[in-house]
Amino acid sequence: MTVALHDLLPAELRRSWVVDGTCPDLDLYSLFRARQISDLHHTAVLDAKGKLCYTALDRKVRCLAAGLRDLGIREGDVVGVQLPNNRNAVIADLALAALGAVALPFPVGRGTLEAESLLRRAEAVAVIAAVEHRDVHHAADLSTLSSALPALRHVVAVGPGTAPEGTTSWSDLMRRDPTGFVPARPDPDSAARILVSSGSEAEPKMIAYSHNALAGGRGNFLASLIPDGTPPRCLFLVPLASAFGSNGTAVTLARHGGTLVLLDHFSPEAAIEAMREHEPTHVLGVPTMVRMMLERLDGTGGPLPAPTALVLGGAPLDEATAAAAAKAFGCPVVNLYGSADGVNCHTGLANTVPPTDAAGVVAGHPDPRVAEIRIADPETHAPLPDGDIGEIISRGPMTPLCYVGAPDLDARYRTPDGWVRTGDLGYLDADSVLHVVGRLKDIVIRGGANISPAEVERELRSHPQVRDVVCVGVPDPLMGERLAACVVVRGPQDPTPDTLGDHLTARGLDRCKHPERLLVVEEIPLTAAGKPDRAALRERLTESLPQARLGTPGTAPLAQAG
Repeated sequence: MTVALHDLLPAELRRSWVVDGTCPDLDLYSLFRARQISDLHHTAVLDAKGKLCYTALDRKVRCLAAGLRDLGIREGDVVGVQLPNNRNAVIADLALAALGAVALPFPVGRGTLEAESLLRRAEAVAVIAAVEHRDVHHAADLSTLSSALPALRHVVAVGPGTAPEGTTSWSDLMRRDPTGFVPARPDPDSAARILVSSGSEAEPKMIAYSHNALAGGRGNFLASLIPDGTPPRCLFLVPLASAFGSNGTAVTLARHGGTLVLLDHFSPEAAIEAMREHEPTHVLGVPTMVRMMLERLDGTGGPLPAPTALVLGGAPLDEATAAAAAKAFGCPVVNLYGSADGVNCHTGLANTVPPTDAAGVVAGHPDPRVAEIRIADPETHAPLPDGDIGEIISRGPMTPLCYVGAPDLDARYRTPDGWVRTGDLGYLDADSVLHVVGRLKDIVIRGGANISPAEVERELRSHPQVRDVVCVGVPDPLMGERLAACVVVRGPQDPTPDTLGDHLTARGLDRCKHPERLLVVEEIPLTAAGKPDRAALRERLTESLPQARLGTPGTAPLAQAG
């Protein structure tokens, strides 16, 4: 039984975006195939193995699609994909699109417990995974789940290395004859891909997107950053299997006929080398990754080839990072505000450094060809006038169909007329520019007082001894929670709790918002999706710091972690 994926938007609204040309009204494989025919030998993928042109990629896609069809994969089936950033991930994406199946990508590094949850709730019939990646044996681990997942019929193991017992070898499937394969022609408004977002739920949220929402809505986002319409060359620092990475195969290749530059695993050194060697037009990453790259650059090796844009999303972007990146990369820095749940807004190419306000970097001007944005009362969902702070809600061509196997999430995060509730607080100014000021949930509650970690992080990043920082709440028997600052140091000397506190005071931050614990780390750990791993930092703090009383509310000093 295939999981039901229904559209929470009115059908006539979806069709209106096809009629006016906002969405292409073609499935992803048909779009890719048209790009391949128009430029047979254009480079599609640059990875550790070298170049792969559109025609060679299409042949591999058809081989895999024929092999998967022989396994019984049919239109509408959900297939998990856990592969690193390389050509095989792209081949899998397009082969599933050619079958009319629904891809469920999730990044390498996510464990079997989370994988089991995703595959079970999506009723996946198969999963494609690496035999081994960075000492983790994903295919073998996923094969052990078969007995607990009645719908899961096949685990496809991708080498190098021998396919584990009980799995199907990718190399065997790739030996099929591509000439006899006839692709499906799925409805462009049907599901093509399921994006995974951890969010704030106990289990990762899964959100179903259609072909039109990906190639149309998300495709229009990237189109706005391609001023001359030339096919882009995009360096993805984030996993293709992440929500941010969904701008890869479906958008960069199928919609825009561009080139994907892929790193098997992110490191700042590898990213810098890829920029020098491949000269991407667009670099897509999260601010933490760019801060790591800036530290490695340090004025050596000469200037980097300037891209058209450095696109940063996935976490708040601070003013200091934006300014330093614009100078080092020699191009506009684009602040992308978006999520897997269905919101997108960015600052565009008009400014080299994104504009700011009192709360930091602004989110930009909403593009109705991507997603219309309104500000609503969090309780009634009624629209609020310009300037009033409320919940950010979004609806437009990129709006997803629904949450997967979670009617409770549909009820919680979608309004009756299909608007996506983001859980973020913000306002639209008189020029209709979106300003994000915080989150309804993402706060630390210290003795009844609400503290925004993002606000404190923004001020701490302006300290000369702080290269990067993540603030998290840690449990406290007296106050409920206390705020801890996890700092990556700039320069030879560590900051002290007192110097950070003095800096925050000078920046005008209330004493009650000052972090009370300080942990110095070599680097901010990243999740499998490439975002700061707040849970890992919280766990480290909880293990290393005594749960001692630190003072009275609003006056407790910072404590140094051991």
